[in-house]
Amino acid sequence: MPADRAPLSDGVFRVCVVCTGNICRSPMAEVVLNDLVHRGGLDDRIAVSSAGTGDWHVGEKADPRTVESLERRGYTGDVHRARQFDPDWFTDLDLVVVLDRSHERVVRDWAQNDADRSKIRLLSSFDPEAAGLPDVPDPYYSTAAMFDEVLATIERACVALFAQLEPALRHTPAKHQTGA
Repeated sequence: MPADRAPLSDGVFRVCVVCTGNICRSPMAEVVLNDLVHRGGLDDRIAVSSAGTGDWHVGEKADPRTVESLERRGYTGDVHRARQFDPDWFTDLDLVVVLDRSHERVVRDWAQNDADRSKIRLLSSFDPEAAGLPDVPDPYYSTAAMFDEVLATIERACVALFAQLEPALRHTPAKHQTGA
């Protein structure tokens, strides 16, 4: 489980979104998916985090263009701090959503077994409009307009992902741990 999260009660579906440095695409997806979860009233059923495959931005805020793009669409992304994915998290995660095939290869290499590997999915695989385009483009070396385009792609895919998760999780009773 990501180190900055308190232990979650049983019955919580845990999702981690992974990109390269955890300052552009994965923070966007984390914010968008968390917004969908909150608006859907499933804050107690779904926990979303994000991470990067690399460690060079650990502790940094999201790229300013990421924050600006999110703000233009009505989201808040200014509290994000980058971190690197830890293979030990597989135990506590139900779904690891990667933004492109390079992330998929890296995260699959980190997986210890078939159960871990079965948790890894490309974000685009949830989006029927992304047929033939498996990778969400990295806007880091591009313009602010590209950040907006990438965010639109991420929003569409996150809506499709949430549409798959929501019915099952809404109708499954949450289990809460009791203190001893």
